[in-house]
Amino acid sequence: MRKRAAKKRPLLPDPRFNDQLVTRFVNMMMWDGKKSVAFKVFYDAIDIVDTKKTDEEKTALEIWKDALSNVMPHVEVRSRRVGGATFQIPNPIRADRKVSTAMKWLISYSRKRNEKSMALRLASEILAAAKEEGAAVKKRVDTHKMAEANKAFSHFRF
Repeated sequence: MRKRAAKKRPLLPDPRFNDQLVTRFVNMMMWDGKKSVAFKVFYDAIDIVDTKKTDEEKTALEIWKDALSNVMPHVEVRSRRVGGATFQIPNPIRADRKVSTAMKWLISYSRKRNEKSMALRLASEILAAAKEEGAAVKKRVDTHKMAEANKAFSHFRF
């Protein structure tokens, strides 16, 4: 890049849990700038997780954080052209990109579920991811398998 990197703006913590990670998740989930709607969906989903949870010593927010860490990828493959051929090269991921990728996957696979409301879909995906099941966790596993399969090309890393 020619210019210096843009500085990170500080995020305000959310009103209910006082957590910046929740605000970041809600910002990713938000459509058309409707943050209050996104917060309502998230809080409703957390309430549903709280009623459906099987582990009594964990709070719903801890279950959500466990789900997020279960979805987090540690390596990814990037395309690189070497001598006319394109190789998928496995690369480790930065910490902030791990979190944002996990959030994107959790939200997108929640949207693809077929429950009635978005809060229900998100709650179901969170509960599934916390148990190492569900589509978002499968995506992480597939990403890791792809990186493992292309480990032979890791010497092309840039």
